[in-house]
Amino acid sequence: MYQNGAFRALDRQESLRLLAKAPVGRVVYTRQALPAVLPVNFSLDTDTSVLLCTSPDSDLVRAIDGVVVAFEADEFHAATRSGWSVVVTGRATVVTDQAEHERLSREGPTSWMPLAGAVFVRIESEIVTGRELDAARGNP
Repeated sequence: MYQNGAFRALDRQESLRLLAKAPVGRVVYTRQALPAVLPVNFSLDTDTSVLLCTSPDSDLVRAIDGVVVAFEADEFHAATRSGWSVVVTGRATVVTDQAEHERLSREGPTSWMPLAGAVFVRIESEIVTGRELDAARGNP
């Protein structure tokens, strides 16, 4: 990617493996025709979709249901100038199937905020890209 070799592209499987370990990510979407970024906790479903749990009254739900969004998570170590970043791009949809909602209530993410009636949002992992930074590898 860069001539110094500090960056390395990650394949889909490695990207998803790293993403599953991250406690927080960011949903990138459009709000009132402007770019918006919201940090959220999440989990990966068995089909590698990103799952969010939020309030049914959330502005996020209204903004992203049925549209393509990006989801990003990363880890960075300033002392070693190393880390990784993964971006998932795909359509976000509110889970409306009752059986699926019940399964996610048991196995899916939980909101860090108290909720009255949780809503699950699924972001399909249509495009998954990742890169790793290792500054030590880039030094001659």
